[in-house]
Amino acid sequence: MPKLTFFNLPENKRKVLIDAAENEFARVPLYEASIANIVKSAGIPRGSFYQYFENKDDLYFYLLDEKLKEGKEHFLTMLKVHNGDIIEAVIDMHHNFLIMMPDEEEENFIKNALLYATHKVENSFRYMIDSTQDQDHFKKMLELVNKKLVNVRKDTVLVPVLQIIAAIAFHNLIDKLSRKLSDEEAIKHFRVQMELIKNGIYQK
Repeated sequence: MPKLTFFNLPENKRKVLIDAAENEFARVPLYEASIANIVKSAGIPRGSFYQYFENKDDLYFYLLDEKLKEGKEHFLTMLKVHNGDIIEAVIDMHHNFLIMMPDEEEENFIKNALLYATHKVENSFRYMIDSTQDQDHFKKMLELVNKKLVNVRKDTVLVPVLQIIAAIAFHNLIDKLSRKLSDEEAIKHFRVQMELIKNGIYQK
């Protein structure tokens, strides 16, 4: 997480630093990214960077989590739209994630995150669906799930189900990028995978 000094910056100065970081992380994956390039683009001394962040990983995961935060809220919306149907909500959310990248830089940022993914990167993506570490959000999600659809009677049993779904969604994104699948091909594969999950947990 950023240090308090970062949040105390005027909004325009925060934006300049964030824009510079996004440009660098869209250009190259995290392990190749350069703090020197970020501070040069932002027009700040290198020492100032360390007043705001511990290191480039700290900045990177702050940006990634901020980008994915909207996905968590969108999942709640999709649960409402699909009357608590987890599988249809996930498919709809996944489809929107594939086709609604705002611009090329955003898309490149996400591509670099996925193609050079670490366990920590996977966790960030997984929490869009499996938000068990955010208890308030998780409680809201459970309240929206239609329990009549699933063969699951305890909320705790839903946790591994969500973890499996989140892992499949994450690896579907990687598969799409590594195999250069179209959005339509990727979502078709994902729907087949979700149907298998549905057959296992839904009431007959």
